[in-house]
Amino acid sequence: MKHGKRHRAEIARSLPQWERKFLCYKALKKKLKLRQDMGFRHSLGRELDKVNDFFIDKEEDYIILFRELESKAENINGHEEILELLKEILSFHSEMVMLLHYSVINFAGLMKIVKKHKKRAGGRVCASYMPRVLQQPFFSTELLYNLIRGCEAILERLSPPQ
Repeated sequence: MKHGKRHRAEIARSLPQWERKFLCYKALKKKLKLRQDMGFRHSLGRELDKVNDFFIDKEEDYIILFRELESKAENINGHEEILELLKEILSFHSEMVMLLHYSVINFAGLMKIVKKHKKRAGGRVCASYMPRVLQQPFFSTELLYNLIRGCEAILERLSPPQ
């Protein structure tokens, strides 16, 4: 399967409200075929900004929500409240995993389009973009992993022993 089809299939499996937030691989590929280096670079920069802005916004939302859930977990009493909180945490956990998936899909698309550009431009963009790519917020997922582990710790603490 070609990368473009795989990219679209992966996006289709994500949350529907996130669909427009992914890297537009197809549009970048079209720009690449026009052989206008500056147009491609400009479009690539805009796409990176879009992906990063969404990722950063989600991370900020998740930090706030995690703190709220942590606070609820500390002040919880009653079986019904625990079950409700467990459901909330599981839902939150799965959304964070989806954001990790978002990061991986976008990184794969970015690497593929930069590789295609390298073939056409002779490596100039690759050398200048790779250090920039590796420093992108959507590529550094350590904070997200920490939040996921934090949720797992709360789930473990609240779940009854088996």
